[in-house]
Amino acid sequence: MMDYAELFKARVTLLVVITGAAGFYLGSLRSGISPFNMGLLNTLGGMAVVTAGSAALNEALERRSDAQMRRTARRPMASGRIGLVHGLLLGFAAVFFGSMFLAHETNLLTGTLTLITAVGYVGIYTPLKRMTTLATFIGAFPGALPPLIGWTAARGMIEWPGVALFAVLFVWQFPHFMAIAWMYREDYANAGIKMTPVVSPNGLTTVAQSLFYAVLMIPVSLWTTWLGVTGIPYAIAATILSLGYLWYTVRFARILKETDPLKSRAYARDLLKASVIYLPLLLAAMMLNAQGRIFF
Repeated sequence: MMDYAELFKARVTLLVVITGAAGFYLGSLRSGISPFNMGLLNTLGGMAVVTAGSAALNEALERRSDAQMRRTARRPMASGRIGLVHGLLLGFAAVFFGSMFLAHETNLLTGTLTLITAVGYVGIYTPLKRMTTLATFIGAFPGALPPLIGWTAARGMIEWPGVALFAVLFVWQFPHFMAIAWMYREDYANAGIKMTPVVSPNGLTTVAQSLFYAVLMIPVSLWTTWLGVTGIPYAIAATILSLGYLWYTVRFARILKETDPLKSRAYARDLLKASVIYLPLLLAAMMLNAQGRIFF
C-alpha cells in the first residue's frame, strides 16, 4: 500500500483536495447554500482520483530521472517495484474516469478544467522540466487550478472570486518551489532537470524570483476581500500571514552570501516549511471569514 501511496503522491493529492475544498466552500456560500453536501464529496473525490492518476503518469515519464536523484530514487516506478505498464494503466484510467465523474456529478466545466489540469501537468510541464527553467512558471498554471475547480463545481462558472483563488495558489508556488529547487539543486543537475538554481547556481535569480512573488503575495491574498468574498478580519490575518511569508523569503536571501552548504540548505528548508504552513492557514482564514462570517 505504501508503494501506491507514493505512486499517487498522497501528500500532493491531499493539498489539491484541501485547496479544492476551499474553493467549493467559498463558492457554495456565495450561492447562499451549505457547502456540506454530496457535491463537496463528489468534487473532492473526483479531484483526488485525477490528481493521483496525474501523479502516476508523471512518475512514469520521470522514472529515469527519478532514479538519478537521491530524493526520488526509491519511488516505486524509479526503483522498479511498480512496472511501467501497470503505472500507466492506473494513471490513464484514474485521469479519464475521474474527469468523467466530475463532468457527470458536478458540471462539464469542472470536468474539463480538471482534465486540462492533468494534461498541463503531465503533458506540458513534466517534459519541459528537462528543456527550460520556464517549466516552473508554466507548471504553476495547472498547479493553481484546484481552488478554481472547487469554485466551478459549486457555482458552475468561472468568476472573479474563483480567479482570485487561482491567483493565490499561483503566486504562492514560486517561493515554495524555489526553496525545494535550491535544496536539491545537485540532484536536479545530475538528472538534467533545468531548475533555476541549476542554470543560475549563484542564487541571484532564485532569490529575485522568490522575493518578487512573496511581495506580490500580499496584495493577491487581499483580492478576495476587495471582491467581497472575505471580510476585514480575514484581510488583517492575510496581511500578517503574508508578511511572515515574506520575512522567511527575505531570510532565504542569505544564501547569496552563505558559504556553508548546510546553512544555505537550512535557509531554504525554513522557507519551505513556512510555505506549507502559510497556505492552509490562509485558506482557513478565508473560510472562517467567508461572506463576512467569523466562523463556519
